[in-house]
Amino acid sequence: MFGISFSELLLVGLVALLVLGPERLPGAARTAGLWVGRLKRSFNAIKQEVEREIGADEIRRQLHNEHILSLEQEARKIFTPTQQEPTPVEPVATPTIHAPTADATPAVASAEPAPATPVEPVPPAAAPMASAPHDPTLPPRAP
Repeated sequence: MFGISFSELLLVGLVALLVLGPERLPGAARTAGLWVGRLKRSFNAIKQEVEREIGADEIRRQLHNEHILSLEQEARKIFTPTQQEPTPVEPVATPTIHAPTADATPAVASAEPAPATPVEPVPPAAAPMASAPHDPTLPPRAP
């Protein structure tokens, strides 16, 4: 509290023993303890009275509530989606898959000659199909 070390307290106790003597030292220590206790209680009472008059507890509660409200507003800003008009979504055309033919020209010119064997068309059952909601050949979807 005051930065007094054990050696300094021991020195004060030794001087008190020499000055007061062994008969009066216990009574003096008891009296000093009582005065220190009274001073602590009076300082605490004064502190509580000043805090009550100032309203420090109420101010602390208000500050705490304001902090919570500001955190709540920030959370609302983060989690509430902004009210924007929805952009119209254009329907996406499903791609049609064609089997390559022998007379088809390659899209990219290459330095190598085209293969001599014609490419066989892929059977329709093996071709990947785009799923359409009204396709009667597909099994019904699970809910």
